[in-house]
Amino acid sequence: MSHLLERHPLRLGSGPGASGVVLLLLAATFLPTGAAFAQETGERTLDEIKTESIARSKAGMYPLIGLDPADVQEAFNSIHSKDPDEWAAGFSGVADRYMARAKAEEKTDPAQANTDYLRAWRLYYFGNWPYPLSAGKQRAAAKALEAFAAHGRLLDPPIEMVRIPFEGSEIHGYMRMPKNAPGPVPVVIAINGADSRKENMSDNFDAAISWGIGYLAVDTPGTGECPIKGSPTAERIYSRVIDYLLTRRDVDKDRIAAEGQSYGAYWAVKLAIVERARLRVVVAQSAGVDAGFQHPPSKEALLRNREYLFGLQDVVLSLYEGTKNFDDLAALYPKLSLVNQGLIGKPTTPMLIIAGLKDTLVPISDTWLILSNGDVPKDAWINPQGGHLGRQTGVWPDPKIFRQVIIPYLARHLDVKPPKDLS
Repeated sequence: MSHLLERHPLRLGSGPGASGVVLLLLAATFLPTGAAFAQETGERTLDEIKTESIARSKAGMYPLIGLDPADVQEAFNSIHSKDPDEWAAGFSGVADRYMARAKAEEKTDPAQANTDYLRAWRLYYFGNWPYPLSAGKQRAAAKALEAFAAHGRLLDPPIEMVRIPFEGSEIHGYMRMPKNAPGPVPVVIAINGADSRKENMSDNFDAAISWGIGYLAVDTPGTGECPIKGSPTAERIYSRVIDYLLTRRDVDKDRIAAEGQSYGAYWAVKLAIVERARLRVVVAQSAGVDAGFQHPPSKEALLRNREYLFGLQDVVLSLYEGTKNFDDLAALYPKLSLVNQGLIGKPTTPMLIIAGLKDTLVPISDTWLILSNGDVPKDAWINPQGGHLGRQTGVWPDPKIFRQVIIPYLARHLDVKPPKDLS
């Protein structure tokens, strides 16, 4: 099969710009071989986490995108156990230095202050990764929000802090719109994954501003500042976000899109069906919509996964309403399947589905399920050497996929021309 694919790259889809949307890439990947994976018996040790984290920071791979390997090493010098508070203190200690420096630089050198706020945010974020399960990680998460807000104020145009009333609470979001736009502009609803946050999505979609595309990033259910946990009806939070966008005079009401990654891609696919009348196009990266819900993984399987750095079992349990243990999760999961909800096969918006054939977190069968159902042609970008989100060490890191695949695709469907200075 790989021999045939190398000679005849597969291209799927028939929408605008479909030619070349799917690239089958044959090269090395960070994922272990089947034999090596079979030998793994448990979650990484601390030493293994340190080694893998430094390697990923050097390669610019998630969840250490943008972190300086020297800062990562410095943080690890004070971490001697897997205690979450010790982890948070190690990374927060390095981040605190950049935070203090940025505050001192704001008036005299705002550009450098912005750089240092970003460095502080990335370190605080990794200090509470994969989610703030302890007091120390919660403090790191709060500092991450503070650092990112300071960064957002220094951008030109700045990030707008949005507060949307929702069921007695609020949806917190980051909205950024192109500067001096001649009229209403298209906007993408940016939906993060289980262990990323709206801050990550805002950082990703800043690259869309020069294209004349705005974005609104909000935390997905069960993560960050989202007011609700995941449930079979939690997509209602995004319906409320669309309601809000339709009230804004600077938003083109006919050019609203959604992009979701991993856990967020599940919601993106669901929105492509239930909100098809109000969304122009949807992009979903590694969207699990059925198979993983019909046969949920065991705690042991999550511990053995080497594509995920550590803590996957805790993250999965943190996302949903009423899931205190894996029995609770097994009872809930079938209700989340979009097949069981009767949605797969219904009409959809145009979609781009991104996947990696070596994804160990989301079954590739769900990609084919999405592509082969519905009433409109769909596009796909599938990396045969890619892992989760289609990413591939040294070849296709997350920022490159955003800049070279996702944003150009959204632009074509939103009737946006590439910027003149696009290299």
